[in-house]
Amino acid sequence: MLTLPDYPWDSLAPYLETARHHAGGIVNLSIGTPVDPTPAVVQDALRGAADAPGYPTTHGTEALREAIVAWYARRRGTPGLNPDHVMPTIGSKELVAWLPLLLGVGPGDVVVRPEVAYPTYDIGARLAGAEAVAADRLSELPAGVRERVKLVWVNSPGNPTGIVRGIDELAELVRDARSLGAVVASDECYAELGWEAWEDGVPGVLDPRVCGGDHTSLLSVYSLSKQSNVAGYRAAFVAGAPNQMPNLINNRKHAGMIVPRPVQEAMRVALGDDAHVAAQKDLYRGRRERLMPALAAFGLDIRHSEAGLYLWATAGEDTWTTVGRLADRGIVVGPGSFYGAAGEGFVRVALTAADERIDAAVERLGSGGGA
Repeated sequence: MLTLPDYPWDSLAPYLETARHHAGGIVNLSIGTPVDPTPAVVQDALRGAADAPGYPTTHGTEALREAIVAWYARRRGTPGLNPDHVMPTIGSKELVAWLPLLLGVGPGDVVVRPEVAYPTYDIGARLAGAEAVAADRLSELPAGVRERVKLVWVNSPGNPTGIVRGIDELAELVRDARSLGAVVASDECYAELGWEAWEDGVPGVLDPRVCGGDHTSLLSVYSLSKQSNVAGYRAAFVAGAPNQMPNLINNRKHAGMIVPRPVQEAMRVALGDDAHVAAQKDLYRGRRERLMPALAAFGLDIRHSEAGLYLWATAGEDTWTTVGRLADRGIVVGPGSFYGAAGEGFVRVALTAADERIDAAVERLGSGGGA
């Protein structure tokens, strides 16, 4: 029987209970689930496609795939993508978890993931019987490991750190992976949420400045959950790798991994409407700008966090000490240790709470916030 590690967020239960007893109620900044309404244009599209008696296609409708291609050209600086080389997925997490197995990665193979990373990269390797190794650069790996690398995950903007990998760094990773014959899968689901130096765009693995226009063995993974508040729709897609995509589509057909037809139509409409994305980003910008100085006043040093929905911070103490001190003020955050050994001493603070709850957190962090 396959036995996976306990789900890490379950260990937050006592801190959630402490925070719930705060006089002003809990402020849960531990998870990144959207709380703002799904845009009306997307809801209307879902309702309009509700009469869907037949099976949808695994590859996705032609109209959806063309919308994805147009989005890459308009928003990601990636023109000329072939609609045959894109496919919707049931959210991005299921793809992260099952991609190693679907690509034929198995025992004896190595899956590389970032040093500080979303836990599902490791879970995906375990599901395939492969070994997960943490490294931000392939040049850091010893020879005995390098020769077994079959899949390399890059996450930019990163969860939980908010770090952005620049063009040169991504290009180096692509060159090194290709020299090993490995696939690069780039999780880019926060790409529309660049701050400061990255306001005008975050580079991706399919960007011609990164890959020279050659998408061989390069997969870009994206989710609409964050940009369009459709986490409940499970709406995402993968693009690139013309040498891998036909087999990936075929394997998903056999496994029944199909995005519902109404969701596909909602995705198509969402990808064509930039206005709601900009409006949502402005909401997150306001929450970020209020939280940052309040966290600093509490003694937290914010690192990276140049993109995405999180603030990555440390008080120079044990992770759980910081989690406990914040819980005493009714605020729950994500322990950095959930994201690997390199995350010890850090906490992840999500921007995904209603404005009223963000304002409550700011008041408690600045004034003492006693229960």
